[in-house]
Amino acid sequence: MLKELMESLRRSGIQNLARTFSRLGWIGFWVQIVVGSIPLLLMAYAFIFTRSPSGPRAGLAIVEYLTVASLLILIFTIVWFHRHTRLAKRIADPQTCPPVSSVIRSVWTGLMASSIGLLFSMIVMMIETGHMLFYFLAAPQGGVPVIQTTGADPASWVSAVDMMSLTALSLSVFTELVVLILSLWLLFRTMQVSAEFPPAPAQ
Repeated sequence: MLKELMESLRRSGIQNLARTFSRLGWIGFWVQIVVGSIPLLLMAYAFIFTRSPSGPRAGLAIVEYLTVASLLILIFTIVWFHRHTRLAKRIADPQTCPPVSSVIRSVWTGLMASSIGLLFSMIVMMIETGHMLFYFLAAPQGGVPVIQTTGADPASWVSAVDMMSLTALSLSVFTELVVLILSLWLLFRTMQVSAEFPPAPAQ
């Protein structure tokens, strides 16, 4: 009787974890699809009309590389969170329930990817914000003219494309922060029920 009760409690904990993976997996997936698609569209628009994701001002090459890397990581985390939803089905099935080490490894992979993407986006945002601040400080105290004067050097004025770039970066940081929080919560929940997982098969 006691053994059956303990087994029931163990299965209940694993089922709750499976529901958590499914729920947070779909939340993370759709948040990244909806919010993350906006930076992709903005970057595509900026690249089409300026041939550079950093606007009319000549920026550092590392900014473009980090921006592309951040967007690629965003695509990876979208795929990874969809994988979490499939992992939830495996966890819920006693026949296919993976060992706890495999589940934790999967969560850590998403956690590290979102952390790296967040770091890249923040570095790019700091560089771009500092670059724009330099031009604002170099302008007269009355502000920066909103109309480009004829013959003005494109590298000396701030355009709407620059603001689009900062908006895209802000949305990327927000999306990656949400993914990081969801990944941390999944890790916490997995560690909570780690003792209830079936033992790993002997090698």
